Amino acid sequence: MTTTYKSPVAEDSAIAKASVWIDERTSISGAVKEFGRKIFPDHWSFMLGEVALYSFIAILLSGTFLTFFFDPTMTHTTYNGQYVPLKGIGMSGAMASTLDISFDIRGGLLMRQVHHWAALLFVASIMLHMARVFFTGAFRKPRELNWIIGLVLWIIAMLEGFSGYSLPDDLLSGNGLRIVDGMILAIPLVGTWISFLMFGGEFPGTDIVGRLYSLHIMILPALLIVFLAMHLLLMVVHKHTQWPGPGKTENNVVGNPVLPVFAGKAVGFMFIIMGLIFTIASFFQINPVWNYGPFDPSPVSAGTQPDWYIGFGDGALRLIPPGWEVPLGNFTLSLAILVPFALMGVFVIGLFVYPFLESWITGDKREHHLLDRPRNAPFRTALGAAWISFYATMWAAASSDLIATHFQLAMEHVIHFLQFWLIPGTFIVFFVVHRACIALQKQDRAVALHGHESGRVIRLPHGEFQEIHVPLTETEQFELSNYDTFAPVKPYIDPETGKTKGKLRSRLSRWFFADRVEGATPAEVEAAKHHGHGELH
Repeated sequence: MTTTYKSPVAEDSAIAKASVWIDERTSISGAVKEFGRKIFPDHWSFMLGEVALYSFIAILLSGTFLTFFFDPTMTHTTYNGQYVPLKGIGMSGAMASTLDISFDIRGGLLMRQVHHWAALLFVASIMLHMARVFFTGAFRKPRELNWIIGLVLWIIAMLEGFSGYSLPDDLLSGNGLRIVDGMILAIPLVGTWISFLMFGGEFPGTDIVGRLYSLHIMILPALLIVFLAMHLLLMVVHKHTQWPGPGKTENNVVGNPVLPVFAGKAVGFMFIIMGLIFTIASFFQINPVWNYGPFDPSPVSAGTQPDWYIGFGDGALRLIPPGWEVPLGNFTLSLAILVPFALMGVFVIGLFVYPFLESWITGDKREHHLLDRPRNAPFRTALGAAWISFYATMWAAASSDLIATHFQLAMEHVIHFLQFWLIPGTFIVFFVVHRACIALQKQDRAVALHGHESGRVIRLPHGEFQEIHVPLTETEQFELSNYDTFAPVKPYIDPETGKTKGKLRSRLSRWFFADRVEGATPAEVEAAKHHGHGELH
């Protein structure tokens, strides 16, 4: 028996004819059909990447509006706009046009604030998305390349944010550029030449705003779009990761198809994010350049910090002890700047190489499409927490002056504490988080064997008191009892030389798997059910 399906669109309608015309010339129906059948799982943590995508769309829309009115020139002019306190003050054309956008262009201030808040949310969601990928092991084979692309997106996003933050040529952004100029000048031999090339002469020069503008509206957005497209393409090729659960395996994806379910939800979520950004931009002021005034190299005020995501560079400079300079003839080697450079380099390079390092240490070359619960990979989770602590300490140091004034502390005490926490504190965080993961694993094993504590205590006929436990659901039992139990790498004997090889790798592997608690096996769970220690079954 054949059932005829009546299309909701009439075959002779304008929509149908247009669809046929396009398909005959592009064959797009095959791609739409294939992509529309892709399955995406539902979990709140997967929405972090979507937040980044929708924030980027808000950045593009608001940025397009601003480009029509911004004048990226450092030519000196006199401001005669509507903001009375700065009327008649000399400033660059970039600063004057920023004030015009804020006070003279209808909707200009709203678009400026939408652009800035969306940029902050964009970088924040990228970093949270990266943290989710790291802690759940979603960077493992076959997604190492996508992890690298994501890191490149993060770096480009920070450069994009910093270049846009520097465009108004106000006192705050000018101080930030001055810090960057000082870091460039500290580079041995070529630093001075790079600085003159960037700024068009001695700082502040005459060209930096125009060059940053070209980067900000053309080169960096193009790179973001290219790498974002590659990131999404690889996600489709590899299929989406998913959390373990009944019916979920390494060979399937449980969720909803792109069309129409996931696409409908995604569009709705996009409008929610857009609405949130516009609401924040409407009620919360950000980057009021009129309060800072035009850039002047002479005044530098306390309490000026860069946007939070780039503050770790400024904080690293503040944490270096004074006097770290080595005179070399006519040159001075400024370790006070080069060492923070090295710290930030190690921090970023470590993120790039970690997937390959973990794969080599564990010997795990398998494909992974199921995610790890962070507690079930204690070494990785502790290392990630230590990484975040290291970054956050440098970030907090960028506001050391505000911390001192708000909490009435001595600046030296704040700096000394943060200096201590940068290195020893990182190891403390690693140890505490590692032990916490082990404790949570032990708790999971006990719950998997005996069930949830009910709080009800009964007295047995022979006088013994025992608590009644509530059995787990099938899903809970699966999540607590089924996780990867990959074994450490062992040394091996080379058959040709007879020597033992792989000792270092074996030690690192044992360290990676140290103290990890194995999940309860089905046999142990079944035995616990029939043991009868007062559990409610």
